[in-house]
Amino acid sequence: MFRYPVGLAHPAAHEAIGDRIAQLRAGGVARVLLVGFSAGGHAAGLAALAPTRLEARADAVILGYPVVSLKKHSHQGSSSVLLRDGDTVERRSALSLEMLVHDGAPPFFVFHSLDDEKVPVDHSLLLSESLRSHGVPHELHLYPVGGHGCGLGAAGVDWTPACASWLAAGDWIEKTIPVDSDGMVRQSIETGC
Repeated sequence: MFRYPVGLAHPAAHEAIGDRIAQLRAGGVARVLLVGFSAGGHAAGLAALAPTRLEARADAVILGYPVVSLKKHSHQGSSSVLLRDGDTVERRSALSLEMLVHDGAPPFFVFHSLDDEKVPVDHSLLLSESLRSHGVPHELHLYPVGGHGCGLGAAGVDWTPACASWLAAGDWIEKTIPVDSDGMVRQSIETGC
């Protein structure tokens, strides 16, 4: 786990995340997966889509109810912190994840609740549409209820099994399924059986 700088204008968090990824790679880490929720989802997504340098690239991303756009459906708190006194149309575009997606972007797993009033689901929809239009592999999971902050187990937001399957398919984890109270059986990643 890495705690990035919070409450500082861009590029503080972006540079800190890039530096940490580069440190991990210099230490021999072959693959890096970024995870972020809400404003942290924006930080993780930005680091993945616009790495500060080659060795700061991410290999996959998990985002929960992320702040995506500073252009459309802008999250006022995130915009105020990231832009501070430099709020321009150009900077909003440069920090809007849907504008930064490119053909070589890493795969994404994204989940959001339709009733999220703090960060509207439109953010995840914008990101998914941009990922789709660039052919970037991704999964988008939408839940009817759960509100904001549902990542820690809100009723009706059972995103973790779907994420575990996604991680297994990407060879990030070995997926197991319970068979009985005494044992586990490996589930085939290839067949899902």
